[in-house]
Amino acid sequence: MTSAPLLTLTGISKTFGDTVALSPTDLTIAEGSFVSVVGPSGCGKSTLFNLIAGLLAPDSGAIAIDGTNVVGSTGHVGYMLQKDLLVPWRTVLDNITMVARLTRSVTDDDRQQASEIAYRYGLGDFLNHYPKALSGGMRQRVAFMRTLVTPHPLLLLDEPFGALDAQTRLEMQQWLLDVWRESGRTVLFITHDVDEAIFLSDRILVMSPRPGRIVADLTNDIPRPRNFDSLTTQAFVEQKSTIMKLLHGDRRA
Repeated sequence: MTSAPLLTLTGISKTFGDTVALSPTDLTIAEGSFVSVVGPSGCGKSTLFNLIAGLLAPDSGAIAIDGTNVVGSTGHVGYMLQKDLLVPWRTVLDNITMVARLTRSVTDDDRQQASEIAYRYGLGDFLNHYPKALSGGMRQRVAFMRTLVTPHPLLLLDEPFGALDAQTRLEMQQWLLDVWRESGRTVLFITHDVDEAIFLSDRILVMSPRPGRIVADLTNDIPRPRNFDSLTTQAFVEQKSTIMKLLHGDRRA
């Protein structure tokens, strides 16, 4: 992992009518890092992602990826939402190659790349299956593979595991860490689950209620590689306590 900034936000803000969705925000994300964003509903997490992805234009500020201004432009990040958005009448292979299908013709190289990724990450035997035959976790894997085949170094993952049951969610978290480590991509990850943020991340950004702003930027020093035993270490518990107090305050008084 290098320390070079892949993503730089300078004074980014966004208002909808009279509502300030995101206060002026500065942020840098190092190449190859895994950074999670936690905060209450409506605090501007998804607005932040939509600004980075170019789906919204900021009211002020600058956004640069690898030194290039990307304000208001799309097609420079991989973006995965909570819903898998798989096309039900397309096979797993066709869903993984969907980005190519929507922007140009799918090539043999596209199909080969999709097949290799599916086999590498446990879905090679399901390439010709349709989404209705897949479990929730398998569907999310397909959705992530669809994001992974894009050439972009920055992946935005907006609560991708939020709809999964607890056991499947843990399995998907470990799977994602394996894929992230092997791919070398940079990940910015939204979650409401503090445990998930700590388990996955190098850094954790804590956002305040509206108007949204980053109130803490915490380094996560829990050693990698991580496994489920990491969830019960003293360092994990202390990190969780810090974040919970930032999110909810100390209500013991």
